[in-house]
Amino acid sequence: MDPYRNPFAPGAGTQPPELAGRTEIIDRAKLTLERVRRGRPEKSFLIVGLRGVGKTVVLNRIREIAEDSGFKTVNIEAVEDKKLVALLVPKLRQLLLNLDRMAAIDDKVKRALRVLAAFARSVRATIGEVEFGMSIDPEIGAADSGDLELDLPDLFEAVGLAARARQTSIVLIVDELQYASEQEMSALIMAIHRVSQRNLPFILVGGGLPQLVGLAGRSKSYAERLFDYPRLEQLQPADAKRAIREPVEKEGGHIEEAALDAIFEKTMGYPYFLQEWGYQAWNTAKGDTILATDIPEVTATAIYRLDESFFRVRFDRLTPSEQKYMFAMAKRGQGPHRSGDIASELGRDVQSVAPIRSALIRKGMIYSPTHGDTAFTVPMFDDYLQRVATGSSSARPRLL
Repeated sequence: MDPYRNPFAPGAGTQPPELAGRTEIIDRAKLTLERVRRGRPEKSFLIVGLRGVGKTVVLNRIREIAEDSGFKTVNIEAVEDKKLVALLVPKLRQLLLNLDRMAAIDDKVKRALRVLAAFARSVRATIGEVEFGMSIDPEIGAADSGDLELDLPDLFEAVGLAARARQTSIVLIVDELQYASEQEMSALIMAIHRVSQRNLPFILVGGGLPQLVGLAGRSKSYAERLFDYPRLEQLQPADAKRAIREPVEKEGGHIEEAALDAIFEKTMGYPYFLQEWGYQAWNTAKGDTILATDIPEVTATAIYRLDESFFRVRFDRLTPSEQKYMFAMAKRGQGPHRSGDIASELGRDVQSVAPIRSALIRKGMIYSPTHGDTAFTVPMFDDYLQRVATGSSSARPRLL
């Protein structure tokens, strides 16, 4: 098949040609956004799931829907080594400046800029990494106490009032939210609680790994009543096959049912892997049909590409002790595993390896599905580690 017409998009957050199996959550987002736009109360929500299930893709689609509906969007990707508020301040500055240009001067928009200036100055004094970039006199006594849990609600309230004055709505979209600290998460929850209580047109749509639910609950006990937590899983067979079949057929190609079965078996229905296998299957096919006999070659190339990028970049972030912990997990299989069993595999007691486990959770490599259990956040990572351990990941197949 013509590689220039390959419809598949294996990439971080790249919109696939067919967003299969996500109708329910997209419809939920549409309902939430429309109710907020009409001034009706509605819960914010945090999408959780493992790596490769398409959280970022769904968040990007929600952003498109929001903007098409007239929302102003604030989009952030939290990172492990930077404070969330340092990412938030410049985005809110941009938002408020856009609101300021929408119509005649409005005191609430001007006040929100002054409150943001006060917040930025206060936070800068604490963490020293916030860029504001404007000469605006701060609002004295608003969002300037130095206590994030007091100041962020004041800031969100001012921004929400400015949006209401401009007859628009705001959706704050935060990806990788599990990297927020407990203090930041607590302040964020309190800020969303404030705008919710005042029925302001301001909601949060977040995404993160499964530990995000526990992070929110530890930060504030009422988080379970303030947010919903829709979970993204791997696709069911019918949706997974549609995600491959329909893009192929739209480009005039065909794929054998047995080839679809083989791709589903290899990918377990994870959307990221489906895109990789689909991409390689298209380029491997000799004619206009992807055959079941093509899939072994497809799989070898796909696994090599994943080993060199998707898996390796995560493995290389780990310290030697963290790598040993992960190898011990992989030796026991896919999991989840009891923390004590992993410690035994390492020849150590649970308490001595607890700091390593905590560090891996903070890095987003593992999570605890239930108390005392540990599992990989990256699907198929156990297989990758087994290949590294045996040296079998170094064979270089044909690359496309």
